[in-house]
Amino acid sequence: MAKINLKALSKAAMEEFVKELGLPAYRAKQILHWIYEKKAETIEDITEFSKELRKRLSETAYISNLKLLRRQTSKDGTEKFLFGIEDAESIESVLIPDEDRHTLCISSQVGCAMSCGFCLTGGIGFKRNLKAHEIVDQIIAVSRVQSSKLKVESSESKIPSHPPLLKGGTGGITNIVFMGMGEPLLNLDEVVAALHRITEFMGFSKRKITLSTCGIAPKIAELYRRAPHVNLAVSLNAATDEVRNKLMSINKKYPIRVLLDACRKIHLSPRDRITFEYVMIDGMNDSLSDAKRLVALLRGIPSKVNLIPFNPFAESRFKRPSDNSILAFQEILVRGKIYTFIRKSKGQDILAACGQLKAGYTA
Repeated sequence: MAKINLKALSKAAMEEFVKELGLPAYRAKQILHWIYEKKAETIEDITEFSKELRKRLSETAYISNLKLLRRQTSKDGTEKFLFGIEDAESIESVLIPDEDRHTLCISSQVGCAMSCGFCLTGGIGFKRNLKAHEIVDQIIAVSRVQSSKLKVESSESKIPSHPPLLKGGTGGITNIVFMGMGEPLLNLDEVVAALHRITEFMGFSKRKITLSTCGIAPKIAELYRRAPHVNLAVSLNAATDEVRNKLMSINKKYPIRVLLDACRKIHLSPRDRITFEYVMIDGMNDSLSDAKRLVALLRGIPSKVNLIPFNPFAESRFKRPSDNSILAFQEILVRGKIYTFIRKSKGQDILAACGQLKAGYTA
């Protein structure tokens, strides 16, 4: 009989597993603590249990782990991790440092079915959804690497690690963004389960988590019904359906009006805003008229806009706009009373920037 992967079990399933073994109910909580907070790699690592109990558990169960296949570091400090999963597929995660923030960008699918024209990941197509534990395991795996790195640096310098970096056992990770490979809302069941584990088992604040979607309009309300209310980012990228159709095929199913109506129906707390991501492409969506149309479209929605200068890759026909064009576009949005930021592109030299993840696939 196949062994049970403890990391794949929900809280209810873990409680049932423990019950079937005839163990006290509190053992379920202990196992979850060791997996998600202590980052145990094997049952043998659960030293709170006796050797006899660990042996007994090992006969019927195991703890899965992502396999680190490659780790690359950009000249700006960004780190990209290539992970192998149990069926020999692979995914990428990116850790982005920015002063006192360390944002981990995680994947929700192997590949992506969206085929957005500005995104390298879409070129490999959709392979499969990630399971909830595979999504969460990216955080655990990167946390282990970072914690190990901090310990080495501390030992070498004889200076204790800065306390906040290890707070919560997250190895320096302060923010999590679902902006890696895949469309999270097309894997909603597993993403919802992952969000509950991240917030409940790992103690991560929902305010420090952002989920980005290409615009699967009907799933937005469902996300807010079923999951912790994390920050929402919508990949908009155009101010007209004509342009968005060219950039994002999903717009033909859920055009801008339908997508923005879904956003308007979300019940946000007073200080919350929806982030609209806007990849700026030279000659495509970066005109001053586009900026004015965008201001009109977002009127009435508590929002902020993240302008993302296009990150080039070899296969793309698009170009990055000039800095002057980007700044002029931003000025119009600011005049329209929209909080607007220009995202710093990091990790471009190792293909770790927005839209550049491919996980080594050649397709």
